[in-house]
Amino acid sequence: MALGVTAMESCSSPTAGEHKSSFPHFVDLVKLLGTIKGDLANITAPPHFLAPCSVVENPRCWAQHPKLFVAAAAEDEPQRRMLQVLRLFLAALRSDLYVGGGPGVSIKKPLNAFLGELFLASWADPDSAATTKLVVEQVSHHPPITAVHIAAPEHGVRADSYARVEMTFKGMVHIRRIGHAMIHLDELNEDYLLPFPDVQIRGFLGGCLYPEMVGTYKIISSSGYESEIKFSGLGFLGGGKKNYFEARVYNARDPKTNLYEASGVWSEGWQVKDVGTGEIIETYEVDAAANRPAPMDIASVEEQDPWESQRAWKDVVSALKHGELRHASEAKHRLEEGQRHMRAEERKHHETWQPLLFHSIPGEEHDIFHRLTKGTKWTLSDAMTKGVWKFNGETEMEKTQRPYRGGKTPLG
Repeated sequence: MALGVTAMESCSSPTAGEHKSSFPHFVDLVKLLGTIKGDLANITAPPHFLAPCSVVENPRCWAQHPKLFVAAAAEDEPQRRMLQVLRLFLAALRSDLYVGGGPGVSIKKPLNAFLGELFLASWADPDSAATTKLVVEQVSHHPPITAVHIAAPEHGVRADSYARVEMTFKGMVHIRRIGHAMIHLDELNEDYLLPFPDVQIRGFLGGCLYPEMVGTYKIISSSGYESEIKFSGLGFLGGGKKNYFEARVYNARDPKTNLYEASGVWSEGWQVKDVGTGEIIETYEVDAAANRPAPMDIASVEEQDPWESQRAWKDVVSALKHGELRHASEAKHRLEEGQRHMRAEERKHHETWQPLLFHSIPGEEHDIFHRLTKGTKWTLSDAMTKGVWKFNGETEMEKTQRPYRGGKTPLG
C-alpha cells in the first residue's frame, strides 16, 4: 500500500526556458542513479526531485474513499464482494503511484521515512456513514519497512499491510514491494489477499517520469472467488497505452469462466462488464466529482507529536513548497543526523528499537496467508521483511497517547 513516488512537476508543453532549466536536472539524476549499485530505497534524491511529503503518507490511497473501503461488506453475493475489492484496488492505484497528481506530471520521490515515523488520520463519508481510520508506522529503516492498519469499525471492515521497498536502476527505476495487504470482513469472517505490483519508473529520456506496471497479479479470497489483473501499459516501441490494464473476476473452481471483466487506464478510468448479460455495469472515472477523496481529518501540525510525519518534516516540506531547496536540505540534514545519533546511542548501549503500534510474528504463524496461497506460486518472503507485521490492536492504540515516546524526539 505504499510505494514512494509522487507527481509534482508538470510535463505539459514546457517553454524553451523550462526545458533549459529542467533537463540538466534529469541528466544529474540519471548520472547519480548510474553510480549507485544495489538498493536505492534509502538513497536521497537531489532536492529538485524531492516531494513535499513522506512515504508514510502514501497508504492514505486506501483509506480516503470510505464508501469504497466498506462496499464489499454490503454485498450479499461473494462474486460481487470480490468485484468491490477489485474496484477498491484499482481506485487506489493513481493516488498510490501519482501521489497528489495524475497523468501529465512528472513524479518525484517522497522523503524517506525515518524509523518510528507515524501517520495517523481518518476520513468520513456522509453518504455511506463510513469512517476509515488509518495508522501507519515506519517499523524498520534498514531495510525500509512500512506497516499499515485501516479500520472502519462500524462496518466491520479492516485492512492490514506491510511492505519492504527495493529500488534498482538499469535505464529505468525498478521498484519492488515485498509484502502484501489483507482485507477482512468481520461479519462474514472473509479474507482478501491483495498484491503489491512491481513498478517501473519510465520517461527519463523524455524528461517526464511516470509509473508503469507490467505483469499479472491476483486477488485471492477465502470465499473461493479471485480477481486477475493484467497490466500492459505503454510498450518501449510505442505500442499499447500508458497505465492500461485488463481484469476479470471468476470462481477459482472454474477459472476459465469470467463473471465480470474490467478494462481501461487505471490512472484515468475504466469500464466493468457483467459477462453473463453483456451489460456495462459501471464506468469509473478517477477525476469525477463523485470519486474525489473525502476530507482528511488529522491533528494540526502544532497538536501532533514530534514523531508524527507532518510535524517532523514541517520545515522540509515548507521549504520544498516555496522552492527554498537549500533550506530544505538543511532541515532534512538535521533530522537525518538526529537519527544517526540515535542509532549510534542504541548500539553503544546495546538497545534494540521497538515499534510503537505494530509487532512482528514469524512467517509460519501467518495462517491466513498460507491457507489462501496454497497451490499457488505466491511466497511470503518473511525473511526479507523481518517477519510479518501485525497491528497491536485498537485497545493498545487507545492506551498509546501523546507524547508517544516521552521527551524523546526524532532529532535525537
